[in-house]
Amino acid sequence: MCDSLVALGPATDTGRTIFAKNSDRPPDEAQLIERHDARPCAGTVRCTYIDVDDVDTIGVTGSRPWWQWGFEHGINDAGVVAGNETIYTTLDPRGAPPALIGMDLVRLGLERAITAADWVDVVTALLERYGQGGSGHHGVERPYWSSFLVADRYSAFVLETSGREWAVEPVERTRAISNRTTIPAFDAAHRHPKQPVERLVDPRWEASKRVLADEPVTVEKVMRHLRSHDGVDGYSVCMHVPGIEATTASLVVELGDEAVSHWLLGSPCQHEYVTRDAL
Repeated sequence: MCDSLVALGPATDTGRTIFAKNSDRPPDEAQLIERHDARPCAGTVRCTYIDVDDVDTIGVTGSRPWWQWGFEHGINDAGVVAGNETIYTTLDPRGAPPALIGMDLVRLGLERAITAADWVDVVTALLERYGQGGSGHHGVERPYWSSFLVADRYSAFVLETSGREWAVEPVERTRAISNRTTIPAFDAAHRHPKQPVERLVDPRWEASKRVLADEPVTVEKVMRHLRSHDGVDGYSVCMHVPGIEATTASLVVELGDEAVSHWLLGSPCQHEYVTRDAL
């Protein structure tokens, strides 16, 4: 589970795009914040489960669950930032063979795209060619599909998937996503009929939308939101469900002439963000 939100420049106090995400994972799973410099094409690159054709890449920094190749969220040297969310649809992911998982797609897109729109093109092409499949959790068979939020200094997009099917929606001003389908037509066609989104997802999603509606959006408001416990039974924005899910990493990025990123490992309500110039 995760929560992500973005406010484009016209909605923020500084005129800079603000992107934010909490990464919710198994409580005892470590994440690593890593820098990977640009590299020449090596022919193929090994992702979490499969090899894909490689390209010359862009330098990236991302937060990676220790056993995976991909990123929960990250930013590249062109100022593109992205993250993913677990979603379930009418298509059962348990029938898919190992392929790309959502975190692989986050990193592959960041390594290959110089704008948010490019990232969408890269990821949808990879999705259609290689497909999705494989567990998103170590040692447990727990596959799922992904939705994504991607942004640059000028634009942002939501991408939602079900197997190889996908839909994309541009962000007009502000947008939040969580662990459910949110693009109206895609939601109508693909929402999982038994997923308890009203109890476990919608309270977090609605809390993110309230933060974005309180313009101007600021980094301080967003960080306070990522530390909050809006939700039920521990399924909150800063998540605490013992033995099941917890927020284990968080990212806030300001995108303008230069990018500034604020990184955190662990629970945002218990730790401080570390700020670095991202470009």
